[in-house]
This record gives sequence, C-alpha cells and structure tokens, in this order.
Amino acid sequence: MYFIVESKKTFEQACEDLAQAVSEHKFGVLHIHDLGQTLRSKGFEFSEQCRVFEVCNPGQAFKVLKIDMNLNMALPCRISVFSENGLVKIGMIKPQAMLAPLSDAPGLVEIAGDVEQQIIKMIEQAS
Repeated sequence: MYFIVESKKTFEQACEDLAQAVSEHKFGVLHIHDLGQTLRSKGFEFSEQCRVFEVCNPGQAFKVLKIDMNLNMALPCRISVFSENGLVKIGMIKPQAMLAPLSDAPGLVEIAGDVEQQIIKMIEQAS
C-alpha cells in the first residue's frame, strides 16, 4: 500500500530534490502542505518534519477523470517528505492500491500503474 524510502539527505535537501524530480518527470507541484509547521503554529509540540507535496500530471488526471469523475476526490497525488526518529523519509500511498477500491473502471489500473511508476522514480531520484 505504501512506498517509502529512507534518504541520507537533510530534510530540506530532500524537499528541494523532490520538487526538482517532480518537474523533470513532467508533473507539477500544485501545493506543499507543511504539516509540521502548521501543527507547531497551533501550539502542538511536534518535533518531526512533514511536508506533503500535491503533484499532478494534467494529462494523466484528464484520463482518470474521463473514466470516472468521482475519482476527483482522490486527486492530486501526494508525496510526503518527513522525519521519523532521526531519519528522513520520502513516501506515498501507491495509486493503484488507493484507487482499486474506489473504481473498477476499465483502463484505470493501467493509468494508475503508470503514474505509480513515475512517482517511484521521482522518489528514488530525490532520495
């Protein structure tokens, strides 16, 4: 269900490298949620780092929505860079596993698999 790799890079460097990898793979970063900072700004003692990158390839999103418009609620894809017990990690929920229970429409598995492989390459490049 998850694809997570450990990085030897700093948290900031992993974030920068992920943004670059997303661009190089013809995806765009729509938004970055800094969950760690948000929690700390609300008064929670959260010591870990966590940024969630919302990424999208418009062509792939178009194909998915053409097949099943309800899947708009599962888009865009998310890639997280986070720290855990002193380690920096980069991960995602695999698109095929996430979309399978939501729709059995023909063609969807192939699109989700293609997106999944592209995002795996981005994560590995950034790690």
